[in-house]
Order: sequence, then C-alpha cells, then structure tokens
Amino acid sequence: MSMTTRAAICREPRRPWEITDVELDDPRANEVRIRFHAAGLCHSDDHIQKGDARMRFPVVGGHEGAGVVEAVGAGVTRVAVGDHVVCSFIPACGSCRYCSTARQNLCDAGKNASTGEFPDGTFRFHLDGEDLGGLCVLGTFAERAVVSEFSCIPIPDDIPFDVAALVSCGVPTGWGSAVYAAGVRAGQTVVIYGAGGVGSNAVQGARYAGAKNVVVVDPVPFKQDMAKVFGATHTFGDAEAAHEFVVDTTWGELADHAIITVGVLHDEVIANALKVVGKSGQVTITAVGNGSLVAPAGMLIGYQRRVQGAIFGACNPLFDVPRLLGLYRSGDLKLDELITRRYRLDQVNEGYQDMLDGKNVRGVIVHEH
Repeated sequence: MSMTTRAAICREPRRPWEITDVELDDPRANEVRIRFHAAGLCHSDDHIQKGDARMRFPVVGGHEGAGVVEAVGAGVTRVAVGDHVVCSFIPACGSCRYCSTARQNLCDAGKNASTGEFPDGTFRFHLDGEDLGGLCVLGTFAERAVVSEFSCIPIPDDIPFDVAALVSCGVPTGWGSAVYAAGVRAGQTVVIYGAGGVGSNAVQGARYAGAKNVVVVDPVPFKQDMAKVFGATHTFGDAEAAHEFVVDTTWGELADHAIITVGVLHDEVIANALKVVGKSGQVTITAVGNGSLVAPAGMLIGYQRRVQGAIFGACNPLFDVPRLLGLYRSGDLKLDELITRRYRLDQVNEGYQDMLDGKNVRGVIVHEH
C-alpha cells in the first residue's frame, strides 16, 4: 500500500528545492510513519543542495523534524501511534558497539545517511517510478515520511513542534560541542567561531557549563547581538580582534577552548582557532566544509594542544534530547529565541536564502495539514 505526500526534493546538485507530490510506502517491520508538523532549515541541507556534501540524488530534504506517529510496522516498541516525537538525524539502535558504550552519535545504523536507503537497500519515497532517499533516512521536508523507529524519540505533548524540531540536530550539536566534545569547565575562556543555529547553542552550552568568557566571532552584526541573548560575554566581527581580546583578558595565557561552528569550514578559521588556544587548549571542529588542518607539529606538541572532531556534539540522542527539552521547560535553555522566522514548505528556497544572507539564526518550516 502507498499514499502521496507533499515534499521538497532536490533532483541534482545546485538545483533549487522543488515542491512536488511523492509516493510514500507504508512502514515495514521496525518502521513508523510520521506526520511532520515542523522541520528545521539546517545548513547541512544547503550543503547537499549546493553539492558541497556527498548525497544520492534525487533526495527528499530535511533532517530536523518533529511530528506525530500515524502508523507503525511490525515489531515497533520504541513509540506508538499518537506519540509526539522528535527525529534524531543519527539513529540510535541501542545495541551496536557504539550505542552500548554511550556513543549513540556514532551508531552503526547511521551508515546510510548519504543515500537515504533503509538497511535492506530499499526506499520508501518514490517519484515517477524512481526511488528517492530521505536525507539521513528521514526527509522531514515531506509532510509525511516513513522512518526507522531507531530515529524516533518520544517527547512530551506540551512541547511545541517548531521548538522540538530544533533538538533533532542543531541544538544538541552546538550544546554538546561545548559540554561534551570540548568539555568546557567553570571559569574557562571559550572562543566560538560562527553564531548561527549550531554556534548559538555552543554559546548556551559553554555558559551553562560555567565558562567565564564566552567569546563569539561572527561577521554579521545581527548574529553578534543574538549571541549575547544566548550568553556570549563578548562578540567580535573578525578573528584578529577576538584574538587580541583573549590575549589581554587572559594575561597572555590564551583560551582554553575554540569551537568552530561556521557555516562553511575553511583553512583560515582552523588556523585562527589553533592560534587562540593556549597550553593544553582544545580546538573542537563541528562545522562542515573543505577546510584542512595545516599546522606545524610544534604548534600541537609545544603547547600540548588538541584538535577534536565532533558529530552531533558527542550527544547521546535518547538521553540528551529529553534532557535538553527538560532544560527548556525549566527556563535554562533558550529555544524559542532561536527561531527567527517560520516558513511554509513552498518557501524553502527563500528560507535558505535568508540563512545565507545572515538574516536567521534558525528558520523553521511549519507544515500545513
């Protein structure tokens, strides 16, 4: 059995998102069908559309989403029909080597993120006889999608869907980059490069962990202002000015941490981050792009600097998504403020242009049912 659903698809790199009706199969064993209410406009989808990141085309976009479970296949135990859920862009099977050692962000079940295939090599989206994958085997830019139960995290019914969608990727990725991957501690100095949807949450994580100085570098004045809303103590439009401030405020000892969350990773930002951290300092790279780490070994050895890559902020989605929503409910995490503008599905290209123009911290698609 199948149904049709409205979706934003990208047929090939550098073509705009296109709104069309696609065919959607029923869920099979251990799969669920979700009616999405909201989807986040994450920069990663733009990387796919621009051809900067590897992906099988055509693809149904979207990997941040929240909605309601409409149907379940055989053997589903994690959720039930009627549950409100967030979809984690990396699934958590709970039993692979990485899940069983508290590293759900590295779950083996996430291996098909760039193809959208289910484990048996099949697809649930189709268009004119052609198979379409959903980004990260999700496809939250569709009004409905069939996904693995491993990608589903139940949430309280009182959490707004547009807010909930943000904890699919951007919030835990930024928060965890500071709290887990970097391991920020009380009294430290942290420099964060990029204050978009991920960087803003790195700011929140660093402040919650107790950092004394949370220094943000972003060329967009609007994002600098918003970074202060999320807890930045100082903001700068360029890396040189930030470096001078760090030297002065730490009496030359430099920063404890640099976290890179820029929209497109590049060599210069990595070099700047390496220079701004002092002895035993760490550079945490969360951004996506083609930047390379090119530095004399002495820069790492002499000051015992470290460079750490991070995916999903080293978060465990089954634990950290509910935890973050709990912090939101208690007033300790700002999520409403992250949403600069809401869009209809047919405004997806406009939403991404606003992001690229520096007008949004995070845009959100609100599906109209």
